[in-house]
Amino acid sequence: MTDDKANAAAASSPASAPRCWGLIPCAGVGLRAIAADSPAPELPKQYQSVAGQPMVMHTLAAMLAVQRMHRVLLVVSASDSFWQERATDARLSIAACGGATRAETVSNGLQELLRMGASAEDWVLVHDAARCLVASAQVNALIDACLPDAVGGLLALKLPDTLKQQVAGAGPARVAQTVERSDKWLAQTPQMFRIAALLAALQAAGAAVTDEASAMELAGHSPRLVPGGAQNFKVTYPDDFALAEAVLLQRKARG
Repeated sequence: MTDDKANAAAASSPASAPRCWGLIPCAGVGLRAIAADSPAPELPKQYQSVAGQPMVMHTLAAMLAVQRMHRVLLVVSASDSFWQERATDARLSIAACGGATRAETVSNGLQELLRMGASAEDWVLVHDAARCLVASAQVNALIDACLPDAVGGLLALKLPDTLKQQVAGAGPARVAQTVERSDKWLAQTPQMFRIAALLAALQAAGAAVTDEASAMELAGHSPRLVPGGAQNFKVTYPDDFALAEAVLLQRKARG
């Protein structure tokens, strides 16, 4: 069945009330966030301080502020001791089943959600721990768009800048051509799909996929693109920390 036909079938079937679960992979170390001339930090980037508290706490606050979020699962590595003595929200669970790749961590987290009582047809919203500026309104917009959809989708941002393709080969980077940008989007998170469908797609795709939508695409689906926002960027490089902190402090000042 095509995605369009599946959407039509879903619209004509009796309404159901699948729950929404959040899943935040938090097992990485964030090597790109380390400046070339700096020593490795004591903590992974998601635990480094931004605007007065660990970055992941801002991320969790936004996700837990979404009232339709049944529970949020944070998937950490087996060696993670950050949460041992920290108070947590009643709707937050932590599972030390992180894998060697994002895809493995998310797959392990999905299986943990099923063990926690999630239904295979429930929705999961997978969100990057390092996207600490996501707004609860954006998450709610994604839920509104995806609940009636047969596949699900992701927050994304239409490419605002001119896009260049690099000449292949060694030596200084040079432009090969300018790429048409009108149909290009920057993938963001959360990415929202049915638990069973996403788990099957990830297991079939293997460890190489870098986001959940890619796995669903390889499984033959066309995820829905839901407009996100420029501030929902992933804190990846050293300069990103200062920008994220400035935005968070500005939001706090506004009240």
